[in-house]
Amino acid sequence: MRKIIIAIDGYSACGKSTTARAVARELNYRYIDTGAMYRAVTLYFLDKHVALTNPKEVARALQEIRISFVVNSKGNSEAFLNGINVEKEIRKMRISENVSQVSAIREVRMALVEQQRKMGKDCGVVMDGRDIGTVVFPQAELKIFLTADILVRAFRRQKELLERNDLVDIDTIVENLKQRDSIDSSRTESPLRKAEDATGIDTTHITIDEQVDEVIRLALTKMIQQPKSKD
Repeated sequence: MRKIIIAIDGYSACGKSTTARAVARELNYRYIDTGAMYRAVTLYFLDKHVALTNPKEVARALQEIRISFVVNSKGNSEAFLNGINVEKEIRKMRISENVSQVSAIREVRMALVEQQRKMGKDCGVVMDGRDIGTVVFPQAELKIFLTADILVRAFRRQKELLERNDLVDIDTIVENLKQRDSIDSSRTESPLRKAEDATGIDTTHITIDEQVDEVIRLALTKMIQQPKSKD
């Protein structure tokens, strides 16, 4: 079957990355976590005290950033920033509290979208984020948009943080999610929205396995429907 591009967009803590990673593994596709890319840039900006309101400073900092992904011994993709594994650091709350502001910067989005398009140009890729189906790959054969109740999302995020020994109370997480939803949906550059041809999946009352099974079912249907390339 012909390989396709699978774009998975949606709100924070809806299971985008977990679902995308599992789908990629099942289909033997490449998985690209674009959220990790924005988190890595946020980490660099915070550590280097980059002024987000200074376009020249932002542009200069972006030239010094190299993001890559390496598959570990467990088969999971981990983010590297300038050759250093930052997978654990970028998942901390201090990054979550700042990533939406960094993601809204035009120069940041332009730089990362260009990288993301290069990563997925050969198809056979599962990419998750907030503007994959609308901006990065509007031509993607399969577009998914995930949603879920905000309290369910908050408990999921709290569980993720606890697994990394980062204890955060649920109210703080709910407020963070609300703030991120607002910034992501209202920003000028590539706002979070469902593509017209995307399939919506509400993950509030379904398991990750059920999410994965549904996306794979949709993907296989798209693969079968794809016209064969001419010799």
